[in-house]
Amino acid sequence: MGKSTLLNALVGEKIAATTRKPQTTRHRILGIVTRGPDQLVLVDTPGIDTRSEKLLGRVLNQAAQAVFSDTDAVLFVVEAERWETGDAQILDMLKASGARVILAINKVDKLVRKEALLPFIERLRGMYEFAEIVPVSGLKEVNLEPLLEVLQGFLPEGVHLFPDDELTDRSQRFRVTEVIREELLERLGQEVPYATAVEVESWRDTPTVSHIDAVIWVERDSQKAIVVGKGGRMIKAVGTSARHTLEQMLERKVMLRLWVKVREGWQGDVDSIRRMGIDTGK
Repeated sequence: MGKSTLLNALVGEKIAATTRKPQTTRHRILGIVTRGPDQLVLVDTPGIDTRSEKLLGRVLNQAAQAVFSDTDAVLFVVEAERWETGDAQILDMLKASGARVILAINKVDKLVRKEALLPFIERLRGMYEFAEIVPVSGLKEVNLEPLLEVLQGFLPEGVHLFPDDELTDRSQRFRVTEVIREELLERLGQEVPYATAVEVESWRDTPTVSHIDAVIWVERDSQKAIVVGKGGRMIKAVGTSARHTLEQMLERKVMLRLWVKVREGWQGDVDSIRRMGIDTGK
């Protein structure tokens, strides 16, 4: 779907991890867009995975659905010319919630046949009475201004909730873990990256360098071997790429050290999930 990519584009800065894999987002991340007298607070929710049987998956699904009733409108992001079972299930949840829904059809830049967009819009229009339908591209930043104007139309009257120069409620420490996790998701196979979590153990700034130590948690020794890689090649590649990204984000030199440790069954343990900074709602 690319909802985190769209959030980053609307905010104007990378605040959420973005990869080609589904269910990348694990946290409720606020993106703040201040436009004159208006302030939009955009909530990037975890992706809903109705197939998940683990506690972590259920926790993330609950966190995503809780937003339906807590917001002035829901921005439902789907991919152009793709409508899957998961999309239909989420739409059913939205119908049951009674939320006002704006449909964003993302990745229109990737359409091979541009003329296919209008029939796709008409097909979705027949499924639900969407408040608005806006074709966009988060990656190429297409049609973002019209989408922001639509979103502004749903704002209630009130004061700004955050300082005008603030872009997110998340700390730099959190954003560091997201950068590392994004590298893991991009570089590892289908299953292993979903069994990983990242925790910053220490952060020390000197006048010229930020020294950051982080742990990558996995559930099994076999997963640790994959993350480390033969001769340490995988963990070195992850660290090198993440360090470059962090230096751009923090605008200073970074010394990043990574360790891989095993915590068996952490995705099924409430205390472990909370330790990873994921809200369990309890």
